[in-house]
Amino acid sequence: MSISHKSEFIQMTHVVYLALGTNLGDRLANLRAALDTLPPAVRVLATSPVYETPPWGYTDQPPFLNMVIRAATDLPPADLLTYLKRLEADLGRTPTFRYGPRQIDLDILFYDDLTLETPSLIIPHPRLHERPFVLVPLADLAPDLRHPALGATVRELLEAVDTSGIHRYADLP
Repeated sequence: MSISHKSEFIQMTHVVYLALGTNLGDRLANLRAALDTLPPAVRVLATSPVYETPPWGYTDQPPFLNMVIRAATDLPPADLLTYLKRLEADLGRTPTFRYGPRQIDLDILFYDDLTLETPSLIIPHPRLHERPFVLVPLADLAPDLRHPALGATVRELLEAVDTSGIHRYADLP
């Protein structure tokens, strides 16, 4: 008698929040191109409005357009990071200095309710609670989402930062 075992790989879909930012070239076109290239590995579920925001960190540069998306993916966190960095390069991002100008920036904010710290990836994003340019659009999508490490909701985190200089710029379909 022969017994065979069928091994199946079960993919799990994860909900992620990603920040998109740009301050070089045709900024709206950069965001649209990023949204268009995310599938099939990242399926966009919802998009925030686009906000124009002052530069953060290094201020002698053009203003940014920023938005946040809620998406679904089957990729594990490290593979998602690799995928996003490859998309950035494909969309024209070139290495520059920290907080410098960029064609496109794609950051993982949340991955389910995971907390993760590796040399190359920290989830939730380690500085999202300090960044109004992330919290304003994130609050449009998930004001009651609770930060798994800080315990505060996105709305509470937003109330603790200065949002001056941030204004709604556009809605992308």
